[in-house]
Amino acid sequence: MRRGSVGVGKAGISGGDQSRTMAGTAPDGDGLGMKPLYRQVRDTLIRRMVDGVWAPGEPLPSEMQLAAELGVSQGTVRKALDEMAAENLVVRRQGRGTFVARHDEDRILFQFFKLVPNDGVRRFPDSRVLSIGKAKASAAECAALDLVRGSRVVRIRRVRLLDGAPLLVETLSLPEALFPGLTDMEIPNNLYGLYSARYGITVARAREKLKAVAAPADDAAALGVAPGTPALLIDRLGFSLDQVPVEWRVSLCLTHQAHYLSDLT
Repeated sequence: MRRGSVGVGKAGISGGDQSRTMAGTAPDGDGLGMKPLYRQVRDTLIRRMVDGVWAPGEPLPSEMQLAAELGVSQGTVRKALDEMAAENLVVRRQGRGTFVARHDEDRILFQFFKLVPNDGVRRFPDSRVLSIGKAKASAAECAALDLVRGSRVVRIRRVRLLDGAPLLVETLSLPEALFPGLTDMEIPNNLYGLYSARYGITVARAREKLKAVAAPADDAAALGVAPGTPALLIDRLGFSLDQVPVEWRVSLCLTHQAHYLSDLT
């Protein structure tokens, strides 16, 4: 069970909303200020994606159709979609339209997997599952995933390999309530794709914390290095489209054959 989980509906922007937005802003609904109209459109479209109105890979209606349905200008819809494209939530395809983004390997490489081989050529790592099981969530898992005490999680531990050599070992914690049956299936290399296709959960963004550490004995054994080997610890929390934490992933990475690369704009 999750603390403070909020459901969202499919309602769009009403004519009343538009009548209040002649200057391009409207109340947030939380009393904290004014929200631009294109942001309201963005939020409405994201709610529909959360509700499964459009599945990953499916096309959205045209800008003209969305504008007519929501009662806003086509330019407002375009601005909302531009922001969603910048957030990697949708993909614009020239002459074909706008599509809900999928968690294919290319997207994961550039949005979520920041370890790049020293030769500079991005490659998607292979995986070897070490263990998978269900357990009562620890205090740390409850805090990270916003779960109430007594909740259960699925834990996955696996090694990621680059060109056949161990690159990192990671432990993933997932709310069991969101991923029923996960322990009974074969775990694919592309987990985010599985979350989306099987459970309708899209990891839209992640927050990472990095720290230099000495590899503990169990992780060192999984990576085939001596205990105490210098390593990079990456603590990542993944959030769904509606900003719910759905995955806590802690990775211990070797950096002699790869480096962490983040483009800052």
